[in-house]
Amino acid sequence: MAHALQDRWSALIDEKLRATLVTRDNYIFNNRYEGDPKAGKVKIPVRDTEVVVSDYNKDTGLALKTGTTTYLDLSLDNDKAVNEIIDGFDAAAVPDGIVAERLDSAAYALAADIDQACITELETEGTESEDDTAITAATAYSAVVALRTAQSKLFVPNEGRWLIVSPETYGLLLTDDNFIRQGDLSQELKESGALGQIAGYAVYECARLSEGVEMIAGHPNWCHRVEEWSVPVAINNLTNTFIGASAVQGRKIYGIKISKPQTVIVKKASA
Repeated sequence: MAHALQDRWSALIDEKLRATLVTRDNYIFNNRYEGDPKAGKVKIPVRDTEVVVSDYNKDTGLALKTGTTTYLDLSLDNDKAVNEIIDGFDAAAVPDGIVAERLDSAAYALAADIDQACITELETEGTESEDDTAITAATAYSAVVALRTAQSKLFVPNEGRWLIVSPETYGLLLTDDNFIRQGDLSQELKESGALGQIAGYAVYECARLSEGVEMIAGHPNWCHRVEEWSVPVAINNLTNTFIGASAVQGRKIYGIKISKPQTVIVKKASA
């Protein structure tokens, strides 16, 4: 029963994480991997080109082609824990309402930590745009189109492109007639947390961008994140110093990698 509760509570936090993160799985980051995350390292598949299509000769057939999928190591080197005391209750007596509140709080805190780490990774491992002119209401759309053009030259797929913008940039986009607002988006994009769409990009607002960073353009194909509970969430009795108390405890590990930095373009205004 205790193990089942740990799995259920961990799953509840993961569900809340998926709904809270700006850098969501399958929309900003992919979570494809091979191996066991609890071992601390997994293999992530990376493919730069598509399957080769050639003319077929009925007499000679067609020679086999070599695939271009490679595997990179991804270390789960971020190790985060929650360990919050619930005073006055042993583990078996904690009211359901307090359990729910602590789990919700743990999910929010973890989401904030993961989001910040992922945004920092995108900023530092991505490629800075040569355009460092500050965006204005008059230039916002053309600045986004410039990112779109740069990504198209790199053969980044049109479907799935995302744009993470600062609150200031989002405010400018809202004044542009080319910006498609959330109410007009597909249900899937709404569920992804996108606030709008422009020039083919799903737009996400994030207040965690560094000072001067106006927007980041990318695609989940080359943005990787793998996470796992190394210690599932549980409410455990405390001993020794703490008497008649328990704590919400759990440890989550995760790793982040940008496998093709040129596909993540960071638009930053000069100081």
